Amino acid sequence: MEIVNTLVAAAVAFAAGAVWYMKLADPWMTAAGVQRDASGQPEGGQNPMILAFTFVMQLVVAGMMRHVFASSGIDSVGGGLLSGLGIGLFFITPWIAINNANAMRPPMLTMIDGGYATVACGLMGIVLTLF
Repeated sequence: MEIVNTLVAAAVAFAAGAVWYMKLADPWMTAAGVQRDASGQPEGGQNPMILAFTFVMQLVVAGMMRHVFASSGIDSVGGGLLSGLGIGLFFITPWIAINNANAMRPPMLTMIDGGYATVACGLMGIVLTLF
């Protein structure tokens, strides 16, 4: 079941990212400095390889979270949610903030990306403890 719940956790986080970034596309593109064409879409369109890479990275995070949860005895949905939120908010978001600060990116980019990391890890935590 560990492989199945890891795959499902990554898929849920990936889907949440699609919703998150569709809703926040304009402020994210502005904060990230993405060049846009005349229609307001990113120049050059979306590269499918980036989507595949994104899913693989979600899978890496979900796999490590599963390992940490198993090693720590986190097996309840509440514990998975709280631990996932903690990983996103206190591990991933600060790292995003460091990278963005050093790249002199706007704080809004950290808020958008860190918010997604926190929500996605919380969802992963739920899925990883469901079965």
